[in-house]
Amino acid sequence: MAGKGLFIVLEGIDGSGKDTHIKFLAKELRELGYAVVETAEPSRDRVGTFLKRYAKRKEERLPAESEALLYASDRFDHVKNVIKPALRRDQIVISARYYYSSMAYQGAVGVDLDWIKEMNRFALKPDLAVLLDILPEYSLHRLKRRRSIYEDSDYLRKVRDIYIKLVNEGELVKVDADRPKRVVQGELLSMIQELVERRNAKSGP
Repeated sequence: MAGKGLFIVLEGIDGSGKDTHIKFLAKELRELGYAVVETAEPSRDRVGTFLKRYAKRKEERLPAESEALLYASDRFDHVKNVIKPALRRDQIVISARYYYSSMAYQGAVGVDLDWIKEMNRFALKPDLAVLLDILPEYSLHRLKRRRSIYEDSDYLRKVRDIYIKLVNEGELVKVDADRPKRVVQGELLSMIQELVERRNAKSGP
């Protein structure tokens, strides 16, 4: 994006620490003088609100293609109403989840990855997209009772496999999230600070 705004995404299966690390990063970056927008998918818009409720139900899942379409619809609103306006204001946007989640979660039940990519052509490419990598058994242990319809060990292994595929393709940068919180946060903050410095140097005064 033009200007000094940056778009950063944290991905990973539930329990990998996305929300915790985003709160930390936002606090640190604000203390350094940067304007930060914390956001997430599903978003707070109407489709996103439905998806949040849907994920908590114990009912049979919708067809995975329908899920992918709903998430893409919510993402369109998210990009238009939250991400783009913040970047135009030269803010740093940090999102928990983005279209990589659609690739991983719907792809894990057989939805064609190229179809998902095509459906999300409108989505801005992040300046940095990080996979907070954790094994599914550790994820489920962290979640304990706080589970959604997506939390099944065999399913999450397939989800993680797709995330790793995206890492190998250069779409995501892998960070080992099964380490002490401070270590992970230090690595993430260092990556973002380096990115901010490069962008500031490129943009000039």
